Parts: sequence; C-alpha cells; structure tokens
Amino acid sequence: MTLVTDKRGRRAASDARRAAASGSGPVREDVPPARFPGAKNWFGLLGEVLAVGMLVSLASLPLITLPAALAAGVGHMRRYLLAEETTFDSAWRQFKAAFLGGAVVAVASIVLVLVLLLDIDLANSGALPGGPVIAAVGWIGLAAVGLALFTSAGLWTADRGWRRSIALVPGVVRSDPAGAAYTVATGVFAVIVTWQLAPLIVPALGCVVLAIVAIPERARRGHGDTGQ
Repeated sequence: MTLVTDKRGRRAASDARRAAASGSGPVREDVPPARFPGAKNWFGLLGEVLAVGMLVSLASLPLITLPAALAAGVGHMRRYLLAEETTFDSAWRQFKAAFLGGAVVAVASIVLVLVLLLDIDLANSGALPGGPVIAAVGWIGLAAVGLALFTSAGLWTADRGWRRSIALVPGVVRSDPAGAAYTVATGVFAVIVTWQLAPLIVPALGCVVLAIVAIPERARRGHGDTGQ
C-alpha cells in the first residue's frame, strides 16, 4: 500500500511540475516558470505554426494586407508562446489595427520589389553595362525589403505604429546582424518552398512568423540569455 501511495505521489509531483512548466497549471515554488510555456508542447507548437500560416495566407491574399497579416500572426504566435489568450477575435482586432498603415507599407514594398525585379531582368538580358553587378544589387535590395517587412512586423504594436516600427529597423539590424541574416534566410526558404509547391506557402508563412518571434529572443553571446 505504501509503495502504491509513493508511486502516486511521485506521479502527482511530476504532473504538477510539467503543468507548472507548460503554463497549464499553477506555478510551484520549487519549479521555475518556463519563459515560453507555449513552446513546451512541440506537437501543439507545430499545429499552431500551421494554423498561423493558414491565417496569414488567407489574410494576405490581396497582398496589400500582408504587413497587417504578419503583424497579427506575430502577435498571435507571441501570445501562444507566452500561454496567453490566442483567440481569433484577438488576432482579428490586431489585424484591423495594423491594416491602414500596413497597406501603405505594402504598396511601397510592392513598388520597390517591382522596380528591383525589373532591374534584375534588364541586367540578365545584357541590355545594361555591368549587368552582374546590377543584378547582385537587385537581389540584395529584395533581401533588404523582405528584412525590413519582417522586422517591422515583429516590432509593430498598436501604440508604436508602422512608421515608428520601420524607423527602428536599422537599429535592430545593426545590433543583431546575425539575426538579420537568419531572418533573410527564413524568407529565402519560404520563397523557395513556395516556388517548388505553391500550397507549401501555408507552413512556410507559419515558419516565417515563428522565426520573427523567436530570432530576437534567442540567446546571444554578450547579450545575456535572451538576446535583448
């Protein structure tokens, strides 16, 4: 009887520790709370990445809504990782708040992308002298546009707005060039997998949103545990 009671006690203690670490139960004094309790369940996180990818894909179909969709997706993912409220209504409210300024950002981004693509096409056609250099500048410009869009979407809040968020991008890139490289690599990955198979845009965008949230939070040498 004593053995059974001890096993039940150990099992209850283990369950309590897992619940406290994941955010689904009360925090015990002997168990430090997890920084991102929503990330403890890897299967649940995968499902959330796919769900966010679906939401962002649908919300960004008109293209001019892409920045607002990314900002809403980032906010939703951040709340999930913190084990906070992650309802459709909260994401919808954030999308509406980000829409107007985000539409301006989207139009400017689309114009820049079209100009850069035209330059790359002309450079590859041989119609311009120094074509390889112009093409390289064009590709770097495309990467910069993607980096600015992803970083500003991660920085956006209703109080900060898009103008302030974009103004903060250069400082963020200078303070974490490796993080900027990771962000660009994530964007390249999303483009490649989508080009290979269009439906993969759903998990690709989900991965982009997760990367936008996770990259600034990673541990960095000389910046403490959080990279902030």
